[in-house]
Amino acid sequence: MKEFHLHLVSDSTGETVSSVSRAALAQFEDAIAKEHVWSLIRTKGQIEKVLTGIDEYPGVVMFTLVNDELRSILRTECEKRNLPCIPVLGPAIRELSLYLNAEASHRPGMQHELSATYFDRVDAINFALAHDDGQGHWELEDADIVVVGVSRTSKSPTCVYLAYRGYKPANIPFVNDCPLPDNLKSLKGPLIVGLTIDIERLLQIRKTRLQTLSSDEFTNYVDKEEVEREIDASKRLYREQGWPMIDVTRRSVEETAALIIQMRQKQIAKRAQNV
Repeated sequence: MKEFHLHLVSDSTGETVSSVSRAALAQFEDAIAKEHVWSLIRTKGQIEKVLTGIDEYPGVVMFTLVNDELRSILRTECEKRNLPCIPVLGPAIRELSLYLNAEASHRPGMQHELSATYFDRVDAINFALAHDDGQGHWELEDADIVVVGVSRTSKSPTCVYLAYRGYKPANIPFVNDCPLPDNLKSLKGPLIVGLTIDIERLLQIRKTRLQTLSSDEFTNYVDKEEVEREIDASKRLYREQGWPMIDVTRRSVEETAALIIQMRQKQIAKRAQNV
């Protein structure tokens, strides 16, 4: 495994440069980055502190700085030190500027301004928390997306990610011999998606979960025959109701959410055509 220092420099929260760096690093399985996050960097004095940190732990530098002068200082100083200095937003802003024939505003942190979109996202997150694990099921018609699945299929984190993307999600647990909410099968507005998973993988996840709870008790929760019956019953329900099904065995939460968003967008487009 190759370890290296990675300096993430941003004039805002650092969320963008962190996300991009992790997406890029995912392509290098043998690399381990020791992250140094430098957020809200907006003055020359702050850049000097960043450079001091880089001198202490030399490594790769990735940045999102919209101020031309600060970008120039950072890139020049990294060049002197023979260190890679990678602009994350630069190419995208440049290409957009050329296409739109307009100058960028060069205002840091604009993506985090309190716009209507921001408040919609906050509302979506609050909705997800209030409708997690079957809560508030009488309000399911108000959801954009309803996720159904057996325990430990990542329903909750998937819904939180969907909420972050601006969708109002709810999730309903599927448990053998336990009734589902009466209104679930008659919903008209939301997209309903069923999650499933490989049985061996699910058993592994559930056993690990019990260990974290310091529980050695053998229950139906980790009984292979019961788990198989549970998975089969959930799949049968999805097929009977015509709900799309996603196997999350080898998918990250982000990948599962991306598929759900595609399904939701197709649903919206189809409804618009039928109006």
